[in-house]
Amino acid sequence: MPIVFKNNFIRFVHLQFICKSFTGSQRSIRFEGEGNICNRQSKIRNRMILSDKRILEEIEKGTIKIEPYKRECLGSNSYDVHLGKVLATYREHILDAKKHNEIETFEIPEDGFVLYPHVFYLGVTMEYTETHAHVPFLEGKSSTGRLGIDIHATAGKGDVGFCGNWTLEISVKQPVKVYAGMPVGQLIYFPVDGEIEVKYNQKANAKYSGQPNRPVESMMWKNKF
Repeated sequence: MPIVFKNNFIRFVHLQFICKSFTGSQRSIRFEGEGNICNRQSKIRNRMILSDKRILEEIEKGTIKIEPYKRECLGSNSYDVHLGKVLATYREHILDAKKHNEIETFEIPEDGFVLYPHVFYLGVTMEYTETHAHVPFLEGKSSTGRLGIDIHATAGKGDVGFCGNWTLEISVKQPVKVYAGMPVGQLIYFPVDGEIEVKYNQKANAKYSGQPNRPVESMMWKNKF
């Protein structure tokens, strides 16, 4: 028997709770409402973050690539990434979303570099990654957050097919010295529900495909608005 919901809008947390109550079995879940009918077979595992074993399996298959890769950086369900040696700041104090805002890059000295509040920095991960069958998410590590360091403003989600180093959008709550090679974030991977028509690295208008091992400025100016 299908489970039927009459409400047009069902919060994901409700769906998650219902799915958990039927762990280990398949149930048909149907939503009924104005223009919103969805019939599907649901399995709990399709909504889970990849475990360390699953990440290793995908690396073996070539659907996930991390360079350089170190086994000790693999957590129970994530992979630690590190701060690359290049930082950048925008040349202009006032940015214009319709213009190409250029940046100036510089290398972090061996004895570290102090970041200051009210200054926006672009950084980059030391690791080059490819993700061909999953959705990668980049989140800051707990230890990074406890130093008052944010590593991304909005762009924590990657796309299926993203290949490149990750540009970091860095801000700090108080002055803090950072070092090249320090762990700053962790990648987690989600399965995709459905077939991808065009992967990110196959899109002609992909603005950040193949990002290098240095920060890349905003390409908002390439949009038409």
